[in-house]
Amino acid sequence: MNSVGEACTELKREYDQCFNRWFAEKFLKGDSAGDPCGQLFKRYQLCVQKAIKEKDIPIEGLEFMGPSKGKTESSS
Repeated sequence: MNSVGEACTELKREYDQCFNRWFAEKFLKGDSAGDPCGQLFKRYQLCVQKAIKEKDIPIEGLEFMGPSKGKTESSS
């Protein structure tokens, strides 16, 4: 599957390969320490954010995975 931005597709493939390798070779064998793909993910994330802005894709109201800056969870 290609990325939202054509320029990001190769970064997505690199991250997917890294994650899948880590998941199969480490995580499934009980080793969840470390974050070998974190830098790749950050580069890919920045590329996607740039592509979203360039394509003027509305993202207001969408929730993304990651830390919620300045938001608190309310219990109902």
